[in-house]
Amino acid sequence: VQLVESGGGLVEPGGSLRLSCAASGFTFSNYAMRWYRQAPGQERGLVAHISSTGDYTLYGTSVKGRFTISRDNAKNTVYLQMNSLQPKDTAAYYCYTNTNVPVWGQGTQVTVSS
Repeated sequence: VQLVESGGGLVEPGGSLRLSCAASGFTFSNYAMRWYRQAPGQERGLVAHISSTGDYTLYGTSVKGRFTISRDNAKNTVYLQMNSLQPKDTAAYYCYTNTNVPVWGQGTQVTVSS
């Protein structure tokens, strides 16, 4: 079971990034997926959640209206579209699922700075 994130990088305030998380080793379409983030010195917090079918989504208060989670079950991939990025969004972003055991990706760094 593996989750591999990609798409992070350095972006200026107001810019956009799209993160991807490629899943393998389990039946992706059976499981809800989440994105978390962790800034230095802070606890890891939930960014967004998507149900197994993609019909239901949930967002953290600080990203609601700016970020969009989506998934492509044919490609075993979950995405996080991040718009109107702000310096406070700077963090390592992690993909997560629970297939009876918690599974985390290795993380991808997002830095928002001018």
